Amino acid sequence: QVQLQESGPGLVKPSQTLSLTCTVSGGAITTQWYYWSWIRQSPGKGLEWIGYIAFSGSPYYGPSLKSRTSISRDTSINQFSLQLTSVTPEDTAVYYCTRVNDYGMDYWGKGTLVIVSE
Repeated sequence: QVQLQESGPGLVKPSQTLSLTCTVSGGAITTQWYYWSWIRQSPGKGLEWIGYIAFSGSPYYGPSLKSRTSISRDTSINQFSLQLTSVTPEDTAVYYCTRVNDYGMDYWGKGTLVIVSE
């Protein structure tokens, strides 16, 4: 059973960098052909895909946040991370990490709320 758990600060100040980590258990993040992604849901809005890092280690970013996003991984501890720079209150959201296969997102973390505020 694959499990994902998000962790990181719940409060970030405007203009700072949001940093989250997803710890994966039950499966290696290097396993072909899985992709490990970040998505978010802002209050009153739908899900927004942020990007993913592939089993190979290659990242891919969605167009809306591409200029501010970096996704990396640490295979030694089976984690992948999200950094979102220059945050504003509009980046307030519940952030989820997920596993993606050929059919879609099959495993999700429980999500973590990040509030951008002074």
